[in-house]
Amino acid sequence: MYAVIETGGKQYRVQEGDVIFVEKLAQDPDTVVEFDRVLLVGKEDGVKLGTPVVQEAKVTAKVLEQGKGPKIIGLKYKAKSNYRRRYGHRQPYTKVQIEGILA
Repeated sequence: MYAVIETGGKQYRVQEGDVIFVEKLAQDPDTVVEFDRVLLVGKEDGVKLGTPVVQEAKVTAKVLEQGKGPKIIGLKYKAKSNYRRRYGHRQPYTKVQIEGILA
């Protein structure tokens, strides 16, 4: 069984046991989080498509860790005016492990 969930403005295709990185959630490690925006549920007998979400479908996941991604270097530059600015950014993420899909 698999499902397509939406969180943080992105969509993820997940199965039980998958480990995914999602946009930062306000949860502590070792807590259980539920994703209720399930867009699609695929089973052996067919696919259940939501309009826009599948009613009474949930995906439960365990928060493994909170972290930051790799540093991205940005640069602003204007010609002929001696203007240069360099900045860095690290996107925060939450690492979760899918525990169950309830359809």
